[in-house]
Amino acid sequence: MKNLNWTLYTCSGVCALIMLDTNVVAVSLPSIARSLNASFVDVEWVVSAYMLAFASFLLPAGSIADRMGRRKVMLFGLAVFALASLLCGMAWTTTVLNIARAVKGIGAALLLTSALAVIGHTFHGERERTRAWSIWGAAMGVAMTVAPLLGGLITSAINWRWIFYLNLPVVAILVWLVSRHVDESKDAGNASFDPLGAALFSAGLFCIIWGLIEASVAGWTSSITVLRFAGGAALLAAFIVFERRQRAPMVDLSLFGQRLFVGAVLGMFGYAIAAQVLMTFLPLYLQNAFGYSAVVAGCAMLPFAVAMVVFSRLAPLAGRRLSDRGILVTGLLIVAAGNVATALAAVSLSYWLVAQGMLITGAGAGLLNGTTQKAILACIPRERSGMGSGISTTTRFVGIVLAVGGLGAVLALRTGASFERLALVHGLTSSPDMIGRIVAGNAAEAFGQLPQAMQAVAQAAGRQAFIDGFSSVLYLAGALAAVVAALVFILARPASQLNSEM
Repeated sequence: MKNLNWTLYTCSGVCALIMLDTNVVAVSLPSIARSLNASFVDVEWVVSAYMLAFASFLLPAGSIADRMGRRKVMLFGLAVFALASLLCGMAWTTTVLNIARAVKGIGAALLLTSALAVIGHTFHGERERTRAWSIWGAAMGVAMTVAPLLGGLITSAINWRWIFYLNLPVVAILVWLVSRHVDESKDAGNASFDPLGAALFSAGLFCIIWGLIEASVAGWTSSITVLRFAGGAALLAAFIVFERRQRAPMVDLSLFGQRLFVGAVLGMFGYAIAAQVLMTFLPLYLQNAFGYSAVVAGCAMLPFAVAMVVFSRLAPLAGRRLSDRGILVTGLLIVAAGNVATALAAVSLSYWLVAQGMLITGAGAGLLNGTTQKAILACIPRERSGMGSGISTTTRFVGIVLAVGGLGAVLALRTGASFERLALVHGLTSSPDMIGRIVAGNAAEAFGQLPQAMQAVAQAAGRQAFIDGFSSVLYLAGALAAVVAALVFILARPASQLNSEM
């Protein structure tokens, strides 16, 4: 038997690598846009190609880990992740970069579900689980803290390509740790992998994200956008029908008949769409609004990340007085307040006011980070921990990828509307391509064809338009967090409380 502490640290390290890679890219997006001459839609796909492949493959990855062996799948996932990182660093166009990012997302899905399944299988007593998920949450928080600063330093000092190359030695260390400290475990009798179900889920999610991201260019009411959304909905409906007919499905849909489980899943979803997604949009705001370099923007995000780490460690203390439901509701309400505070501060162009909003949002995110995972897995039998980790992480990253697409569309739409108003006042012309480059942080390319005398005016108008769009996104994210908090409060009531009310 391996040392259980080292098992926990190793699996938490594997998960932290994924969180690090997920967030280290965000602060480098403007540099990638300038280097590869990319628009905002292109930049969105740098994030979404990874997230979409990741989220789409999480459910089958959980079943594969249960069937093939969690340690074996973890090692294979590390190999895929390393090869994809190498290709990302070598990418010469956004298309190549996005394909490599999608392959990396598949490797990350194999890694995350197997690592979480090992933790869920190894630690099953209440005190053990609380401690394990607290340490796991802190590791994820540390990765989020380091990611913006590391991404900024590497991008500024060397080149954005090295944020991918540096994954290679980290993966080599993790391969050694997994080989030494993780025991093999599986549940082949209950696991199933159905390629058709996986294909239906992946294709349905892809169509919806495709529609969200491209709607700002194609138009929300255009026939192609409507077709993408309708196709995605039909494919996901077919996935549900298909899973209900399976003897051992990838997703046990009967779980969604349990109020506690639905409440926990909603808590994870709200956390992802209202808090975690800010790791993508905050670097764009800091660089567009304040003109910060990548490294300064990374440092400027520390209030959010540090608060998240601190409150991840305080979550077990809160658990002594509050149930998982209480922590989820409290965390979501804090996130809602933080988003609104940041939105109000964003228009002031005072970094210290923005930092206070980030602190509040980070505190709520810290309470939610480990608790969301713990609450979902507590509703699922230990022997199906692979499926459970697949459901929980799918919820998290589906939430992020939907928010990147949906809130990104709101950002582009509101920025475009604001810029058109300002452009009319100053006698400027605008186009969808110009708006896309403003939002992506590639304003120099957007205004490069204008007369020299007009470029400064256009850049000031572009900055103000982006700030207006960013504030709109935060208000919407805050409202979503508050709505989800209310739903969790209603749905996640214990059975004893429900019975007393009947």
